[in-house]
Amino acid sequence: MSTGRVRTKKKACSSDQSPDNLPVRSSGRQVKKKAAEAADDDDEASEKKYRKCEKAGCTATCPVCFASAAERCAKNGYTSRWYHLSCGEHFCNECFDHYYRSHKDGYEKYTAWKRIWTSNGKSEPSPKAFMADQQLPYWVQCTKTDCGKWRQLTKEIQLTPQIAKTYRCGMKLNNSTKSEGSDQCSMPEDLRVAEVSDHWWYSMLILPPLLKDSVAAPFLAAYYPDCVGMSPSCTSTNRLSGESNLVKLEHIKSVPNLTVAGMNKYFQPFYQPNECGKALCVRPDVMELDELYEFPEYSRDPTMYLALRNLILALWYTNCKEALTPQKCIHHIIVRGLVRIRCVQEMERILYFMTRKGLINTGLLSASPDQYLLPKEYHNKSVIIVGAGAAGLAAARQLHNFGIKVIVLEAKDRIGGRVWDDKTFPGVTVGRGAQIVNGCVNNPMALMCEQLGIKMHKLGEKCDLIQEGGRITDPTIDKRMDFHFNAILDVVSEWRKDKTQHQDVPLGEKIQEIYKAFIQESGIQFSELEEKVLQFHLSNLEYACGSNLSQVSARSWDHNEFFAQFAGDHTLLTVGYSTVIDKLAEGLDIRLNFPVQSIDYSGEEVQVTTADGTVWTTQKVLVTVPLALLQKNAIQFNPPLSEKKIKAINSLGAGVIEKVALQFPYRFWDSKIQGADFFGHVPPNSSQRGLFSVFYDMDPEGKESILMSVVTGDAVTTVKSLDDQQVLQQCMTVLRELFKEQEVPDPVKFFVTRWSNDPWLQMAYSFVKTGGSGEAYDIIAEDIQGKIFFAGEATNRHFPQTVTGAYLSGVREASKIAAF
Repeated sequence: MSTGRVRTKKKACSSDQSPDNLPVRSSGRQVKKKAAEAADDDDEASEKKYRKCEKAGCTATCPVCFASAAERCAKNGYTSRWYHLSCGEHFCNECFDHYYRSHKDGYEKYTAWKRIWTSNGKSEPSPKAFMADQQLPYWVQCTKTDCGKWRQLTKEIQLTPQIAKTYRCGMKLNNSTKSEGSDQCSMPEDLRVAEVSDHWWYSMLILPPLLKDSVAAPFLAAYYPDCVGMSPSCTSTNRLSGESNLVKLEHIKSVPNLTVAGMNKYFQPFYQPNECGKALCVRPDVMELDELYEFPEYSRDPTMYLALRNLILALWYTNCKEALTPQKCIHHIIVRGLVRIRCVQEMERILYFMTRKGLINTGLLSASPDQYLLPKEYHNKSVIIVGAGAAGLAAARQLHNFGIKVIVLEAKDRIGGRVWDDKTFPGVTVGRGAQIVNGCVNNPMALMCEQLGIKMHKLGEKCDLIQEGGRITDPTIDKRMDFHFNAILDVVSEWRKDKTQHQDVPLGEKIQEIYKAFIQESGIQFSELEEKVLQFHLSNLEYACGSNLSQVSARSWDHNEFFAQFAGDHTLLTVGYSTVIDKLAEGLDIRLNFPVQSIDYSGEEVQVTTADGTVWTTQKVLVTVPLALLQKNAIQFNPPLSEKKIKAINSLGAGVIEKVALQFPYRFWDSKIQGADFFGHVPPNSSQRGLFSVFYDMDPEGKESILMSVVTGDAVTTVKSLDDQQVLQQCMTVLRELFKEQEVPDPVKFFVTRWSNDPWLQMAYSFVKTGGSGEAYDIIAEDIQGKIFFAGEATNRHFPQTVTGAYLSGVREASKIAAF
């Protein structure tokens, strides 16, 4: 094809397009010869004028038929009508008739394709769709580093990932050997290739590209393929078997989660039809808001974007142990026509966007300087991160992998922050801080465990409630009180619907008020045991909040539940979170024992001063210190933080829970607990609520004899005034009451945590105080002038209080820093 070139009327046009790899030009003599031949075929040829493409704006002044299907194919000569697929791809009316007219030879092939398309797809099975899906030649790029030219394959060649991965100019694809003769890479590239990169070219594309045999197909079997960027004509994109063609997928009430053979069961990156409320899941048929913001050109027709994004996600979850590069994606893009060139170009943009956002190429990957995950334009930044906890290390790992210079300043003599594992117990790791993963589906902790080859122990649901005296509570009583407890919380949810922050009250007070009203109105009297079991459930709520309920907001106590949360199993990370944290930190520039005292961002560059007087100069700073330290102004900011941010910081609470771990000479609890992962302690009265309310068996294999318990609510204040030996005595008193029918031995080893006393932590996790709002998490997370950024669990409105939330906040800020 040639653009903007003046042609003489009544002459057939020369072609830049040939059925093999190389552009061919016809001489003027050849053009005259073709015109003469056409005249021989038709006496009226001299009266016919050469027709241009009727598509408004098409630059092809002399179209050439790519199909060559009909015996009387126009080739590059006269036809009564040209059908436009792109500015470089047309087919003639004769080839249209060849497939579309029932008396023609190609009709059967077209109708067979049409049946398959109709049974699987949602879009119209038109002749143009048939030509784009079945007849357009494939294009492939030479893989020689000093070439990279695009070549058109002959019509009969079916492109495969293997061909795309190994293709060299001039390669004979029937036996995968290179052709003899001169260096084929020196031959010029077809002129149409250069046009594909122009913006106008894509706007003139009639049909969006639909990928063949996409790696995403097994994930998306419940969708119409053409709605998620895949061709309905491929067997790999056949929808769920057993489904009637008359039934539309939108009306299916439930679609089971599809698992892909050999893949981690916790990897479910795509929503299934009619599914919702699953964290870090994407709709494969819809662009997210941040995607639309980054790629507004796809807002009218997102098909190409969806096809490539879904392919990239599927490739990442198929192998998350290696960085996904453009080179690894390209050969999986199988689509006919010149649009494949555009897909390859766009795929690189989309891949870099998804990498920057932490959707792929995240976790424990470590990029070397010659293989950074983002292009060079991202590398010209320097960042200091304050704090080497999960948030700080997540951000540091991401930024390092992007190619950005990072230094981490940590006040303590260890990394991890509120992740701190005790490995002194034989054969068992006991987390002094976090150790449980709440909801594993799409949880980045599950991803990192997969990258490390670590198995997560699924926690069972069985939790017997044992009363002091040793009796196991009747499960029906537990279920009844659990029902009443949740009913109370439902009433709280109803009450708060029309309440402002000024009308907020403490959650504990509201629960007591609703409970008393229920007793009065119903006339129901709970037994003494039922009242105690209710206290157990209240202690469990205080465990979740990290505080006595008298301080927690009734209006916003579960503010994050309005967002999709992590679904699936709750697991015990038996190897400890530190295994993940240590791997995150590997190879990073981390300076221990460097408490930051002040951050001055009044100038062009930011100055960070540490306790030893060292002044560090950088472009950007990420602050990841715990909320309690921000509340106590442990770091001086110049200029000071805004009143809005300070108000948000103080509207959250710095919750505290403590832990006790005990090693025994033998497993005295086995016969009573019968393999359960944990058991509950029914408090004898409300004043002892939260004092060792749950005991966890720390060795799921049942070899070691270690229990761990938690102290929550008001009980935290109680144990704070006791020394470790006194706390141990109280814990042993409880255990001997719960197992009164047998002898409970003295522990041979134990520890008691003191998170509230740690000068650089002073807390476990955040909660919304009475009168506060979940919006405070977002306000704390706001950056200042594109210079100072904030991360940590108290900046993550969607997933606060967890290591996962802290990790994701670090990934979020790394993305923001890279984008500035």
